[in-house]
Amino acid sequence: MVKTKYQRAILKLSGEALAGQNGFGIDPATVRSITQELKEVHQLGIEIAIVVGGGNIWRGSIGAEMGMDRAQADYMGMLATVMNALSLQDALENLDVPSRVQTSIEMRAVAEPYIRRKAIRHLQKGRVVIFAGGTGNPYFTTDTTAALRAAEIEADVILMAKNNVDGVYSADPKTDQTATKFENLTHLDVISKGLKVMDSTASSLSMDNNIPLVVFNLNVPGNIKRVVMGENIGTTVGNKKN
Repeated sequence: MVKTKYQRAILKLSGEALAGQNGFGIDPATVRSITQELKEVHQLGIEIAIVVGGGNIWRGSIGAEMGMDRAQADYMGMLATVMNALSLQDALENLDVPSRVQTSIEMRAVAEPYIRRKAIRHLQKGRVVIFAGGTGNPYFTTDTTAALRAAEIEADVILMAKNNVDGVYSADPKTDQTATKFENLTHLDVISKGLKVMDSTASSLSMDNNIPLVVFNLNVPGNIKRVVMGENIGTTVGNKKN
């Protein structure tokens, strides 16, 4: 077995990561590319769980801005994450990687309901588990879902895969040329500096449960494998600076 830095990891994917260059919907070629990388990581013996967003299809916050009831709009966003999860599952199983989708809102015709002990058992049996439906509650993001599920399944790390962003910066590097990249941060730094890594609820949950976070660029081939192998890429966030 190859020695890896992490044995059980949660990969946080935004919905936009599945849209590719289209910016909307699900791009099959992009999904295949991501799942091919996941297969390589899976073959290392890493236990992988995925939390996927739904912003490529629907965002609850946008619905609320349009005048919709916020809770109703958020439930629609949860359904979007299920569509994304099913597309990931299909692509994984086309690569002969066993997987299970678990949803926080029951829809037994297409996925299992989320059961913590069952999710852990799937991971132990070498299956990739895809968590969909967010937390099952409105007003919470899929970032918070990632932190919550990581605590529940006792994951070693949250891998925060970003689109064309190679870490955490002091400002938006696309608009501010003076922005500097951080190699290491604490969760408290992220909260106090107001850095847009994950929402404050997710950051607090990660800090309270001592769950490290690695923010890296998903668009560089092989980066998921590099992170789990322990290469120093992106930005590492923990309770203590390295």
